[in-house]
Amino acid sequence: MLKKLDSLTILVTDISKTAKFYRELGFAIAEETKEKVSAALGEFQLDFYDEKTVQIKNEAGAKPKGLGIYINVNVENIDTYYQSLLDKGLKPSSIPRDWPWGNREFVIRDPDGYKLVFCEKLGK
Repeated sequence: MLKKLDSLTILVTDISKTAKFYRELGFAIAEETKEKVSAALGEFQLDFYDEKTVQIKNEAGAKPKGLGIYINVNVENIDTYYQSLLDKGLKPSSIPRDWPWGNREFVIRDPDGYKLVFCEKLGK
């Protein structure tokens, strides 16, 4: 019987750069070694592994990384959060925008090109 979605495994080129990026976004870094970083948000974790040391290199190591993958993160006060990223020198790929499916969203890519979609439900 299914219980919960726990984590997502992602291969990256620079563990320390990845840890810094996700820390700046506001994720809690639950684990950080030379080979792995776990960035937690609530009960869900993104587990990043150094692509040079991991054994699963088939399709997981394909380029470009993250093609067709969107990591969705719900936030409160999306415009304030967006501005806080700009203030830290981060460069989102888009500005906050209202979408027909009822969300206000913007996108930022991590150092390996994985897309994070930050979203807030409209009409709160």
